Amino acid sequence: MARLKSELEVTCPCCNTTLVIDLNLGRVISHREPESANKPELSDAQQILAAEEARRESIFQQSVHAEKNRGDALARRFEEALRQAHTEPVTKPTRDFDLD
Repeated sequence: MARLKSELEVTCPCCNTTLVIDLNLGRVISHREPESANKPELSDAQQILAAEEARRESIFQQSVHAEKNRGDALARRFEEALRQAHTEPVTKPTRDFDLD
């Protein structure tokens, strides 16, 4: 593609992407990303999918385990609060009206 005189080609220092900027429009009109060295091979696709499936299953099992234990933790907190409520003396709460 032929470049116009108003187009400027700039390379990003962070990601090495080449940007083509139109000075008249003040916008990026195209970009080219550099070739990535760590592209997965098609022959590795089955292994990658199996690893992702194992990761998803592990996360799901952790959430199931946490949900099962959640009820036990809430029950323990409730029993502790109930014991604390029985040991504290019952007092009449102060109202704003009583302070006048």
